[in-house]
Amino acid sequence: MRRFAAGVCLATTDGPAGARGLTVTSSCSVSADPPTLLVCLNTSSPQNQRFEANGCFALNVLSGGDEQLARAFAGEGGLDADQRFALGDWSKAETGAPILRSAAVAFDCRLIDTKIVATHRIIIGEVLAIAAQMEASSLVYLDQSWHSL
Repeated sequence: MRRFAAGVCLATTDGPAGARGLTVTSSCSVSADPPTLLVCLNTSSPQNQRFEANGCFALNVLSGGDEQLARAFAGEGGLDADQRFALGDWSKAETGAPILRSAAVAFDCRLIDTKIVATHRIIIGEVLAIAAQMEASSLVYLDQSWHSL
């Protein structure tokens, strides 16, 4: 899978179950009408259950300058949630999910379905709003390296 180039995103949530954010490369558009996307979360982390419990999430597509955030939210440095979120400039989406202001694009989603496949839970969200920086580059992960496009 290391040869599968992928856009780098931060999946974030907040609500009654608490805040959670992690780096993901397994996400994609599902439908344009209604706008829907999916994110794959590893079931080995009990904290990932917060996405389902909160009923919302944001998918923040990282810009080329956000490698430090990608590394931190991937677990590098062993930072807790508060320390990770302290590294970025955040706002709250309509759903309450954290939106990264430097993201190339951020999708605010209402969780509409989940499904477990092998080691991952697929969460599916209807996009309620977007915030975009049209001139931002994108961060891509390929062969255990970060690249800006």
